[in-house]
Amino acid sequence: MTIIDKKIKNFNKFFLIVKYCKTMYNKARGGFYMKEKGIIFDFNGTLFWDSQKHYDAWIETSRKLRGTPFDDYEMVHHMFGRRNAEIIEYALGYKPSDEEIRKIAEEKELIYLDMCKKDPENTKLASGVEEFLDYLCENKIPHTIATMSEKINVDFYIDVFNLAKWFNLDKIVYSDGTIPGKPAPDIYEIAAKKINVAPEDCIVFEDAISGIKAATSAGVKRIIAVASKEPVDFYKSIDCVTNVITDFKDIQNIL
Repeated sequence: MTIIDKKIKNFNKFFLIVKYCKTMYNKARGGFYMKEKGIIFDFNGTLFWDSQKHYDAWIETSRKLRGTPFDDYEMVHHMFGRRNAEIIEYALGYKPSDEEIRKIAEEKELIYLDMCKKDPENTKLASGVEEFLDYLCENKIPHTIATMSEKINVDFYIDVFNLAKWFNLDKIVYSDGTIPGKPAPDIYEIAAKKINVAPEDCIVFEDAISGIKAATSAGVKRIIAVASKEPVDFYKSIDCVTNVITDFKDIQNIL
């Protein structure tokens, strides 16, 4: 072994020791350590556990549109993570005009927002989220949101949750009518580009099957499922899900 080889070997050992010490230090102080370079959050059902409100709003909207409410299977496979235009077209059974979509979507979102405003006690970020976001900001870890919510809802979230405290608002990706709905990978590809991190170097937090598929198709290697509405076992059979959490207090145990 040459002198250079020995120096490289010693340097690698030193690097591993430093990395180990950093991990132990972060865990000891109740912090987090992660090898990935960036984080992308879904929002609804992930950072804000509002799935039931969306569920109820779509139930009411579906009943108005076709006389019957969406069932649980339709909710999972045709509603959560999808664009309003796609959901409305599915409910109607035909392709409506842009104006018809706009009107129906606006009515649905007003129903949903009214539910949020009437339930301030539960209109809050999920347990442990604020502490985790504080950590990401303190440690300058790139992060953003990738949500299929439309602007009217995103503006509400920015205001009521003071998202500007933790997020660069210009980097939040939302449904603006040009991005295909999940499970298409586009929204996660765009979000990764916004934070200048390759998708394979990101962690994605998701609750919806369509969102998990979108992240996988985008090339994300680590997807953490958030069991906000579905039971933990629901996600355990999904190969691309690396971890399942029931709140963000669990983060320090898995990163």
